[in-house]
Amino acid sequence: MQKTHTDCALVASIHDVSPLTLRQTEQILNDLKQIGCATTSLLVIPDHHRRGRISVDPAFASWLRERVGEGHEVVLHGYYHLRERESGDGLFKKMVTQSYTAGEGEFFDLSESDARERLNLGLLEFKACGLTARGFVAPAWLLGSDAELAVRGLGFQYTTRIATVSDFMSGDVHSARSLVWSVRAPWRRVCSLAWNRLLAFSLRNAPLLRVGIHPPDWDHPAIQNQILNLTATALAVRRAMTYEQWLAIMRGQK
Repeated sequence: MQKTHTDCALVASIHDVSPLTLRQTEQILNDLKQIGCATTSLLVIPDHHRRGRISVDPAFASWLRERVGEGHEVVLHGYYHLRERESGDGLFKKMVTQSYTAGEGEFFDLSESDARERLNLGLLEFKACGLTARGFVAPAWLLGSDAELAVRGLGFQYTTRIATVSDFMSGDVHSARSLVWSVRAPWRRVCSLAWNRLLAFSLRNAPLLRVGIHPPDWDHPAIQNQILNLTATALAVRRAMTYEQWLAIMRGQK
């Protein structure tokens, strides 16, 4: 039996939204809207690489409020989105935080107290912009167990990792692998195109399809085209929504 929009959902999440990536983010949103995806989750960095807090950029704050008014969701996405190298890092930490994420795994190994401090700073930045974040997503989806305690303790309703969506309100952990592309090197782009084609096919009947988009994806036409094509195909049988909306539906079905 063919599935309908009421059976399956699609969440397109745009990562690394900040004043530094605004031009690319606007283009992504415009292109998604053209194919019928007018609702997304925007993962916002409060102080992207320590280059300027969102609260001191009134135009960007106003832009975010306008997007929320259109039905998009803002999600707290780290604070600096940057993990400094540490002299005591072993091989595993170097592989995860330098090779895999290029230094972006900010919440990978933060203590609970350090994570709480950055989360509170992020919430203050959102509040100063007139925004509320009900979800938190760690940079590169790397959320350590101690940091997760801080996320839960501060009342966030959910988080996501690359293969799951965790609902802190219901206690459910939903299996939902995200499509995501790596564009830092030609070989990564080639592998991403092949992998995501196979992954999208394997997830065609999944209740939730997640499409994780990063601003640099739009600098590569082949990647951009695949994202738009896979999203458009999915929207034939899925309804675009935010993480917050999808989780509300899932709670209502219990």
